[in-house]
Formats: sequence, C-alpha cells, structure tokens
Amino acid sequence: MPAPDQINLTPDSIAAILPAAGSGQRFGAASNKLFAELAGKPLWFHAASRLADSESVGRIVLVVSQVDEAVFRKRHAAMVEQLGIELVLGGSERTDSVQAGLDHLGDDPTVQWVAIHDAARPLVRQNDMAAVFTAAQRTGAAILATPVPGTVKRGKLESGGSRTVDRRELWLALTPQVFRIGLLKQAYQKHNGRPATDDAQLVERIGHDVTLVQGSADNLKITYPEDLSVAEAILATQIHQSK
Repeated sequence: MPAPDQINLTPDSIAAILPAAGSGQRFGAASNKLFAELAGKPLWFHAASRLADSESVGRIVLVVSQVDEAVFRKRHAAMVEQLGIELVLGGSERTDSVQAGLDHLGDDPTVQWVAIHDAARPLVRQNDMAAVFTAAQRTGAAILATPVPGTVKRGKLESGGSRTVDRRELWLALTPQVFRIGLLKQAYQKHNGRPATDDAQLVERIGHDVTLVQGSADNLKITYPEDLSVAEAILATQIHQSK
C-alpha cells in the first residue's frame, strides 16, 4: 500500500501553471514576447498545447499581466477557449504569479500535483514531460534539467583571473517543474518574499529534495529575438521525427 504522501498519477490529476506576466525586456519587443509567433501561433499557445496534449494534465492556468489581459481575452480568445485555459492575473514577480495560480486552484480535490512551466518554452517533448511527471510521483518533487555542456569558469571580467569549475554535477534547470500541490503550497507559505529563481529553490529551502530528470536540450526558452530562428529549426526537426 502506498505511503500517505504518495498519490497515484491518474489522468487529469496535474494542474499546470504557466507564468506569463513578465515583460520580457531582453526580447526587445514593444509587446510581450509570448505574442511572438512560431509557425503561425504565439509562443504561449505552443507551450500550453504541449501540456494540453498530456492526459495527466487536467487544468491549465495561464497567469497574465493586467496590461496583456485584454489581448488574451479578445484577440487570442479562440485559442484560449480551444485549450480550455483559465486566465488569472499575476504580479510583478514570477513568484507572485505562481502564487496567484495556486490561489486560483484552491482546494480542488482532483488536483494532486502542480506543474510549473515557462510559457516561453514552446518545445518541451511529451516523453520528457512523462518522465518528470513519473519522477515527481515517486519523490514528491522533480524538475527537468540538462547537463551543463561546456567548460565553466568562475571569476570577474578583466580582473582577478578565473578558476575552472567542475561541471560534472552542474545542471541547467528547465521546466516543467512538478510538485505535490501541498508541498508547493507549503513552500510558498514560507517564501516570505526572498528572491528565488525557480520554484524548485523554494521547495529546497523547506528541506525537501528535488529530483533531477534529464530532459532534452531542445527545450529552449525564448529569451532573445534570434532564439525564434533556432526554435523554428527545432520545431521542424521535431515534426520530422514524429512522422
């Protein structure tokens, strides 16, 4: 018999939260970078579609800014409806937006797990999602990650020299990041506004290990305009491989 904190990963038992309220300043566009198109669809739609295609995901919450809300509710309304997306207003920080998503989910008894996914990652593979979902079921907290591929240096530019860092245990965190919903809520209750670069860091702070699951390096986060060209090539390759 499974331990009380080990809940079976049944269909629709995961709720996905996609923080989409950021400004994307590094992208340099006049509007939210998530409205940039990849193969004729906005980036956020690709990211949400990948999650919607998983039978384990029952709810998708897209957390948006007040500035962008009208775009989602009007210009992108058909796509929002197509995926059954629930729109929620977020905050100025990523953690504020995830908290808003958790608050929106409330105490829904069908939601046993929550997957946090960057809305600017449109290319996550289904097999990677299945792997991280399974790992989270086993350990309570799991994230996709990829090994750091190159030589890593520690130092300051043009001063003091540098040191080579052993990269054998260094990983780049990706998303989705998947947690038992009660565990993530507990981590957010103890957050107290301290800076955090991802949700796994908050869970680590309350003493819970986070399992690393090796994901594909093509799970690209769109940060700069030139990333779109790379994403187009990756998407074409993925489509070819699926045939």
